[in-house]
Amino acid sequence: MRVVRRRIVATSFSAEAAERIIVALDGMAPDQALAFSAQVEGLCWVKVGLELFVQAGPEVVAQLRDQGLRVFLDLKFHDIPATMAGACRRAAALGAELITVHACAGSDALKAAQAGAVEGAQSTGQRVPTLLAVTVLTSWEEQQLQRELDISQGIAERVPRLAQLSASAGIGGCVCSPLEVAALRAQHPEPFALVTPGIRPKGAAVGDQARVMGPAEAMAAGASKLVIGRPITQAENSSGAFATCCAALMV
Repeated sequence: MRVVRRRIVATSFSAEAAERIIVALDGMAPDQALAFSAQVEGLCWVKVGLELFVQAGPEVVAQLRDQGLRVFLDLKFHDIPATMAGACRRAAALGAELITVHACAGSDALKAAQAGAVEGAQSTGQRVPTLLAVTVLTSWEEQQLQRELDISQGIAERVPRLAQLSASAGIGGCVCSPLEVAALRAQHPEPFALVTPGIRPKGAAVGDQARVMGPAEAMAAGASKLVIGRPITQAENSSGAFATCCAALMV
């Protein structure tokens, strides 16, 4: 197992608050992402999405871990069971500790993905990752979902159905809109993880997210971790923006 160290700095927020926030490195070139993650004080978790992974390759996970960071690998695997198992086996072997899969891949694929992740971690001495099932992407609005995909189910019905499917298949958590957190937490107590994108601190632009909430409100609703990107990565002072988000969780 790789031994990593991160410089300890004095911060105005607790380590527990910092552990709750995952900073999304979306829209960054590999060199930018590595430079950014190295300079944000108190940073614990980063998200590597499709764009960065495709450009940088698997080695970006190792590079971020060498900075002492924990990695959420957000590639949203959705395929047949054998391919899902292989992909999650490889992702776990890289040392990613959170990995996304699509719940609508079905129970057989989800079970295979979970087994592959356990095998990949154990074969390389890594921590067994938590798989997170994507229910309904936070960019979807209900009428658009029904119109374009011809799905009669509303989001309020579809999200818990997919979450239950995932939990029954042994998946450790879900990615969901913060607006669905309270209802899901009532059905799925800890340690089932609820990781929420669509987090926008007060005054931040909504961007392409349709279902959003503030950091403190999302945590109060039952979120396990919050994914925050542009409000931190595009701030003039990213360390300050990260600290502000962390401080909001301590109120």
